[in-house]
Amino acid sequence: MCAERILDAIDSPADLTGLEVGQLEQLAAEIRTELIETVADTGGHLAPNLGVVELTLGLHRALDCPDDKIVWDVGHQSYVHKLITGRRDRFSTLRTYGGVCGFPKRSESPFDVHDTGHASTSISVALGMACARDAVGGTETVVAVIGDGSLTGGMAFEALNHLGHLQKRMIVLLNDNEMSISPNVGALSGYLARVRLDRRYRRLRDDVETALGRTRIGAAMVAAGEAAKESVKQLLVPGMLFEELGLKYVGPIDGHDITQVEKAIRLAKDVDGPVIVHVVTRKGKGYTHAEDRPDTFHGISPFSIESGKVNGTDGPMSYTEAFGRALVAESEKDERIVAITAAMPSGTGLASFAERFPDRFFDVGIAEEHAVGLAAGLASGGRVPVVAIYSTFMQRAYDQLIMDVALQGLHVVFCLDRAGLVGEDGPTHHGVFDLTFLRAVPGLSIMAPSNEAEMVHMLHTALRMNGPVAIRYPRGAGEGVALPTEPLVLETGRADVRREGSGVAILGIGSMVGVAERVADLLGEDEINPSVVNMRWVKPIDLETVAWAASHGLIVTVEENTGIGGLGAAVLEALSDLGLSVPVLRLAVPDCFVTHGAMKQLLAEIGLTPEAVRGAILGKLMDARGTDEERSDGGTPRRR
Repeated sequence: MCAERILDAIDSPADLTGLEVGQLEQLAAEIRTELIETVADTGGHLAPNLGVVELTLGLHRALDCPDDKIVWDVGHQSYVHKLITGRRDRFSTLRTYGGVCGFPKRSESPFDVHDTGHASTSISVALGMACARDAVGGTETVVAVIGDGSLTGGMAFEALNHLGHLQKRMIVLLNDNEMSISPNVGALSGYLARVRLDRRYRRLRDDVETALGRTRIGAAMVAAGEAAKESVKQLLVPGMLFEELGLKYVGPIDGHDITQVEKAIRLAKDVDGPVIVHVVTRKGKGYTHAEDRPDTFHGISPFSIESGKVNGTDGPMSYTEAFGRALVAESEKDERIVAITAAMPSGTGLASFAERFPDRFFDVGIAEEHAVGLAAGLASGGRVPVVAIYSTFMQRAYDQLIMDVALQGLHVVFCLDRAGLVGEDGPTHHGVFDLTFLRAVPGLSIMAPSNEAEMVHMLHTALRMNGPVAIRYPRGAGEGVALPTEPLVLETGRADVRREGSGVAILGIGSMVGVAERVADLLGEDEINPSVVNMRWVKPIDLETVAWAASHGLIVTVEENTGIGGLGAAVLEALSDLGLSVPVLRLAVPDCFVTHGAMKQLLAEIGLTPEAVRGAILGKLMDARGTDEERSDGGTPRRR
């Protein structure tokens, strides 16, 4: 039965051209089934993709890809695109190690023209492609597909402003999955759009206006007509914001009507300038659970298709939940505390806070720069802002962190979720740079909890400090440690020695503290008794503990951050400042973009599993022993 599917005959967008309306509708249904069954097994972004099935089919029928270019904003809605561009046979490997990436990836297919993963970038990138095309006399069509959520980002409006100024031939396809369609307004807007974009209308209008303009009376008629036309458009056309920016506007149209989407794109292709095509879709369309809970199914772990429930939800509390609970408890006692997120109240654990304290909660949309600037103003006014942002998205607000917060010593608490590797979402979402870029900011204190209880203590501590503070913590479950009923104020810059041994001192931070303790158990089988330290603070670093660790003969630093500028670098700097010389083995994320896949596979690949760390330590000790033996024999020390 599967062999009779229309989808099985679609190897490229060119195979869509011969299909009739009924066949296209059947294909859309088959694609939805494929999406639901695959994501139920692998996890992924289901609701956004269910919402763009017809949109993607209509778009590809109107274009000639890969000669024409589609830039997907964020890229989490590109699964349908992948299914019809030659990756159907491998689609079951979605988001698995070595399999199809959950986001566009240039190395994966010529149909993916730009690696994406963050919001609000598509219009800028597409405009750059259009400028490059015109520079060499190209003829291809360039399309940026952007959602209404991504349009809240400032970068999108910066690009729209520039696009309107340059007047490059380009299409912005606005996927609006929040607003409902009004049949009357929709029909009128569709008619006006078709008239405005039809070549015959434009040619006739220009010819008539030119002829009238040759006489004084005619010129007055043209001016009056323009004024009347503009006043009517201001009243009736919902896209006047875009028109004022210099883009012709089409819509809103039904994004679940393949024929409407195709016609709109074909009309827009024929315009010598920028056009915005506004389509309205419904997130999760075709799967009841996703339609009812689009936020839950935006990005979801493997789940039961029948019940819509995530598989294997039993287990330790996540760091995110521990943070959310702790913040509510703290805010019950301190009315100065406010919380800020950039369009992710549930993902960052702030949903409960928003419900409990709606007047103290700010969701700024996909606008991290504004989130931090807003926090600076709130702090200046005596509030205590807690900014909850994913580590990888915090990169976008670096200037505001430095200039608006740190420079002025404002007390803002940054809670960076998804720090370290995040698994199946891959390189655009791995939060492996925060320790590095945060350490460079003067006056900023940085903590990382080793378990969910320490997360509570650190939030309690951060809220009582002065100046900016950052807490970074990983995605997923904690260590199964009960949350404290009475949080403690941790001593600033003081590490926690978990085990005292000799010969080797393993200094871990955050998620790697548990790994360090398991490594110590494994090394015990080799008759090695290392010390284990939970560093807790990367800035300020505990100089006293670093000096104590230097007495062991070998220091090993373990961190889920890039090896450049993180904990290992901080320890080396501390040793230099202390005038101490001791071998240091730095184990961290390598200087590359780590691929997507299950966490266990990724940690094994980069050498951060307990077994890999044990092997690295044994290798370092053997190397040092061999060097000492060569020196005692009068030989020349070996170089690695």
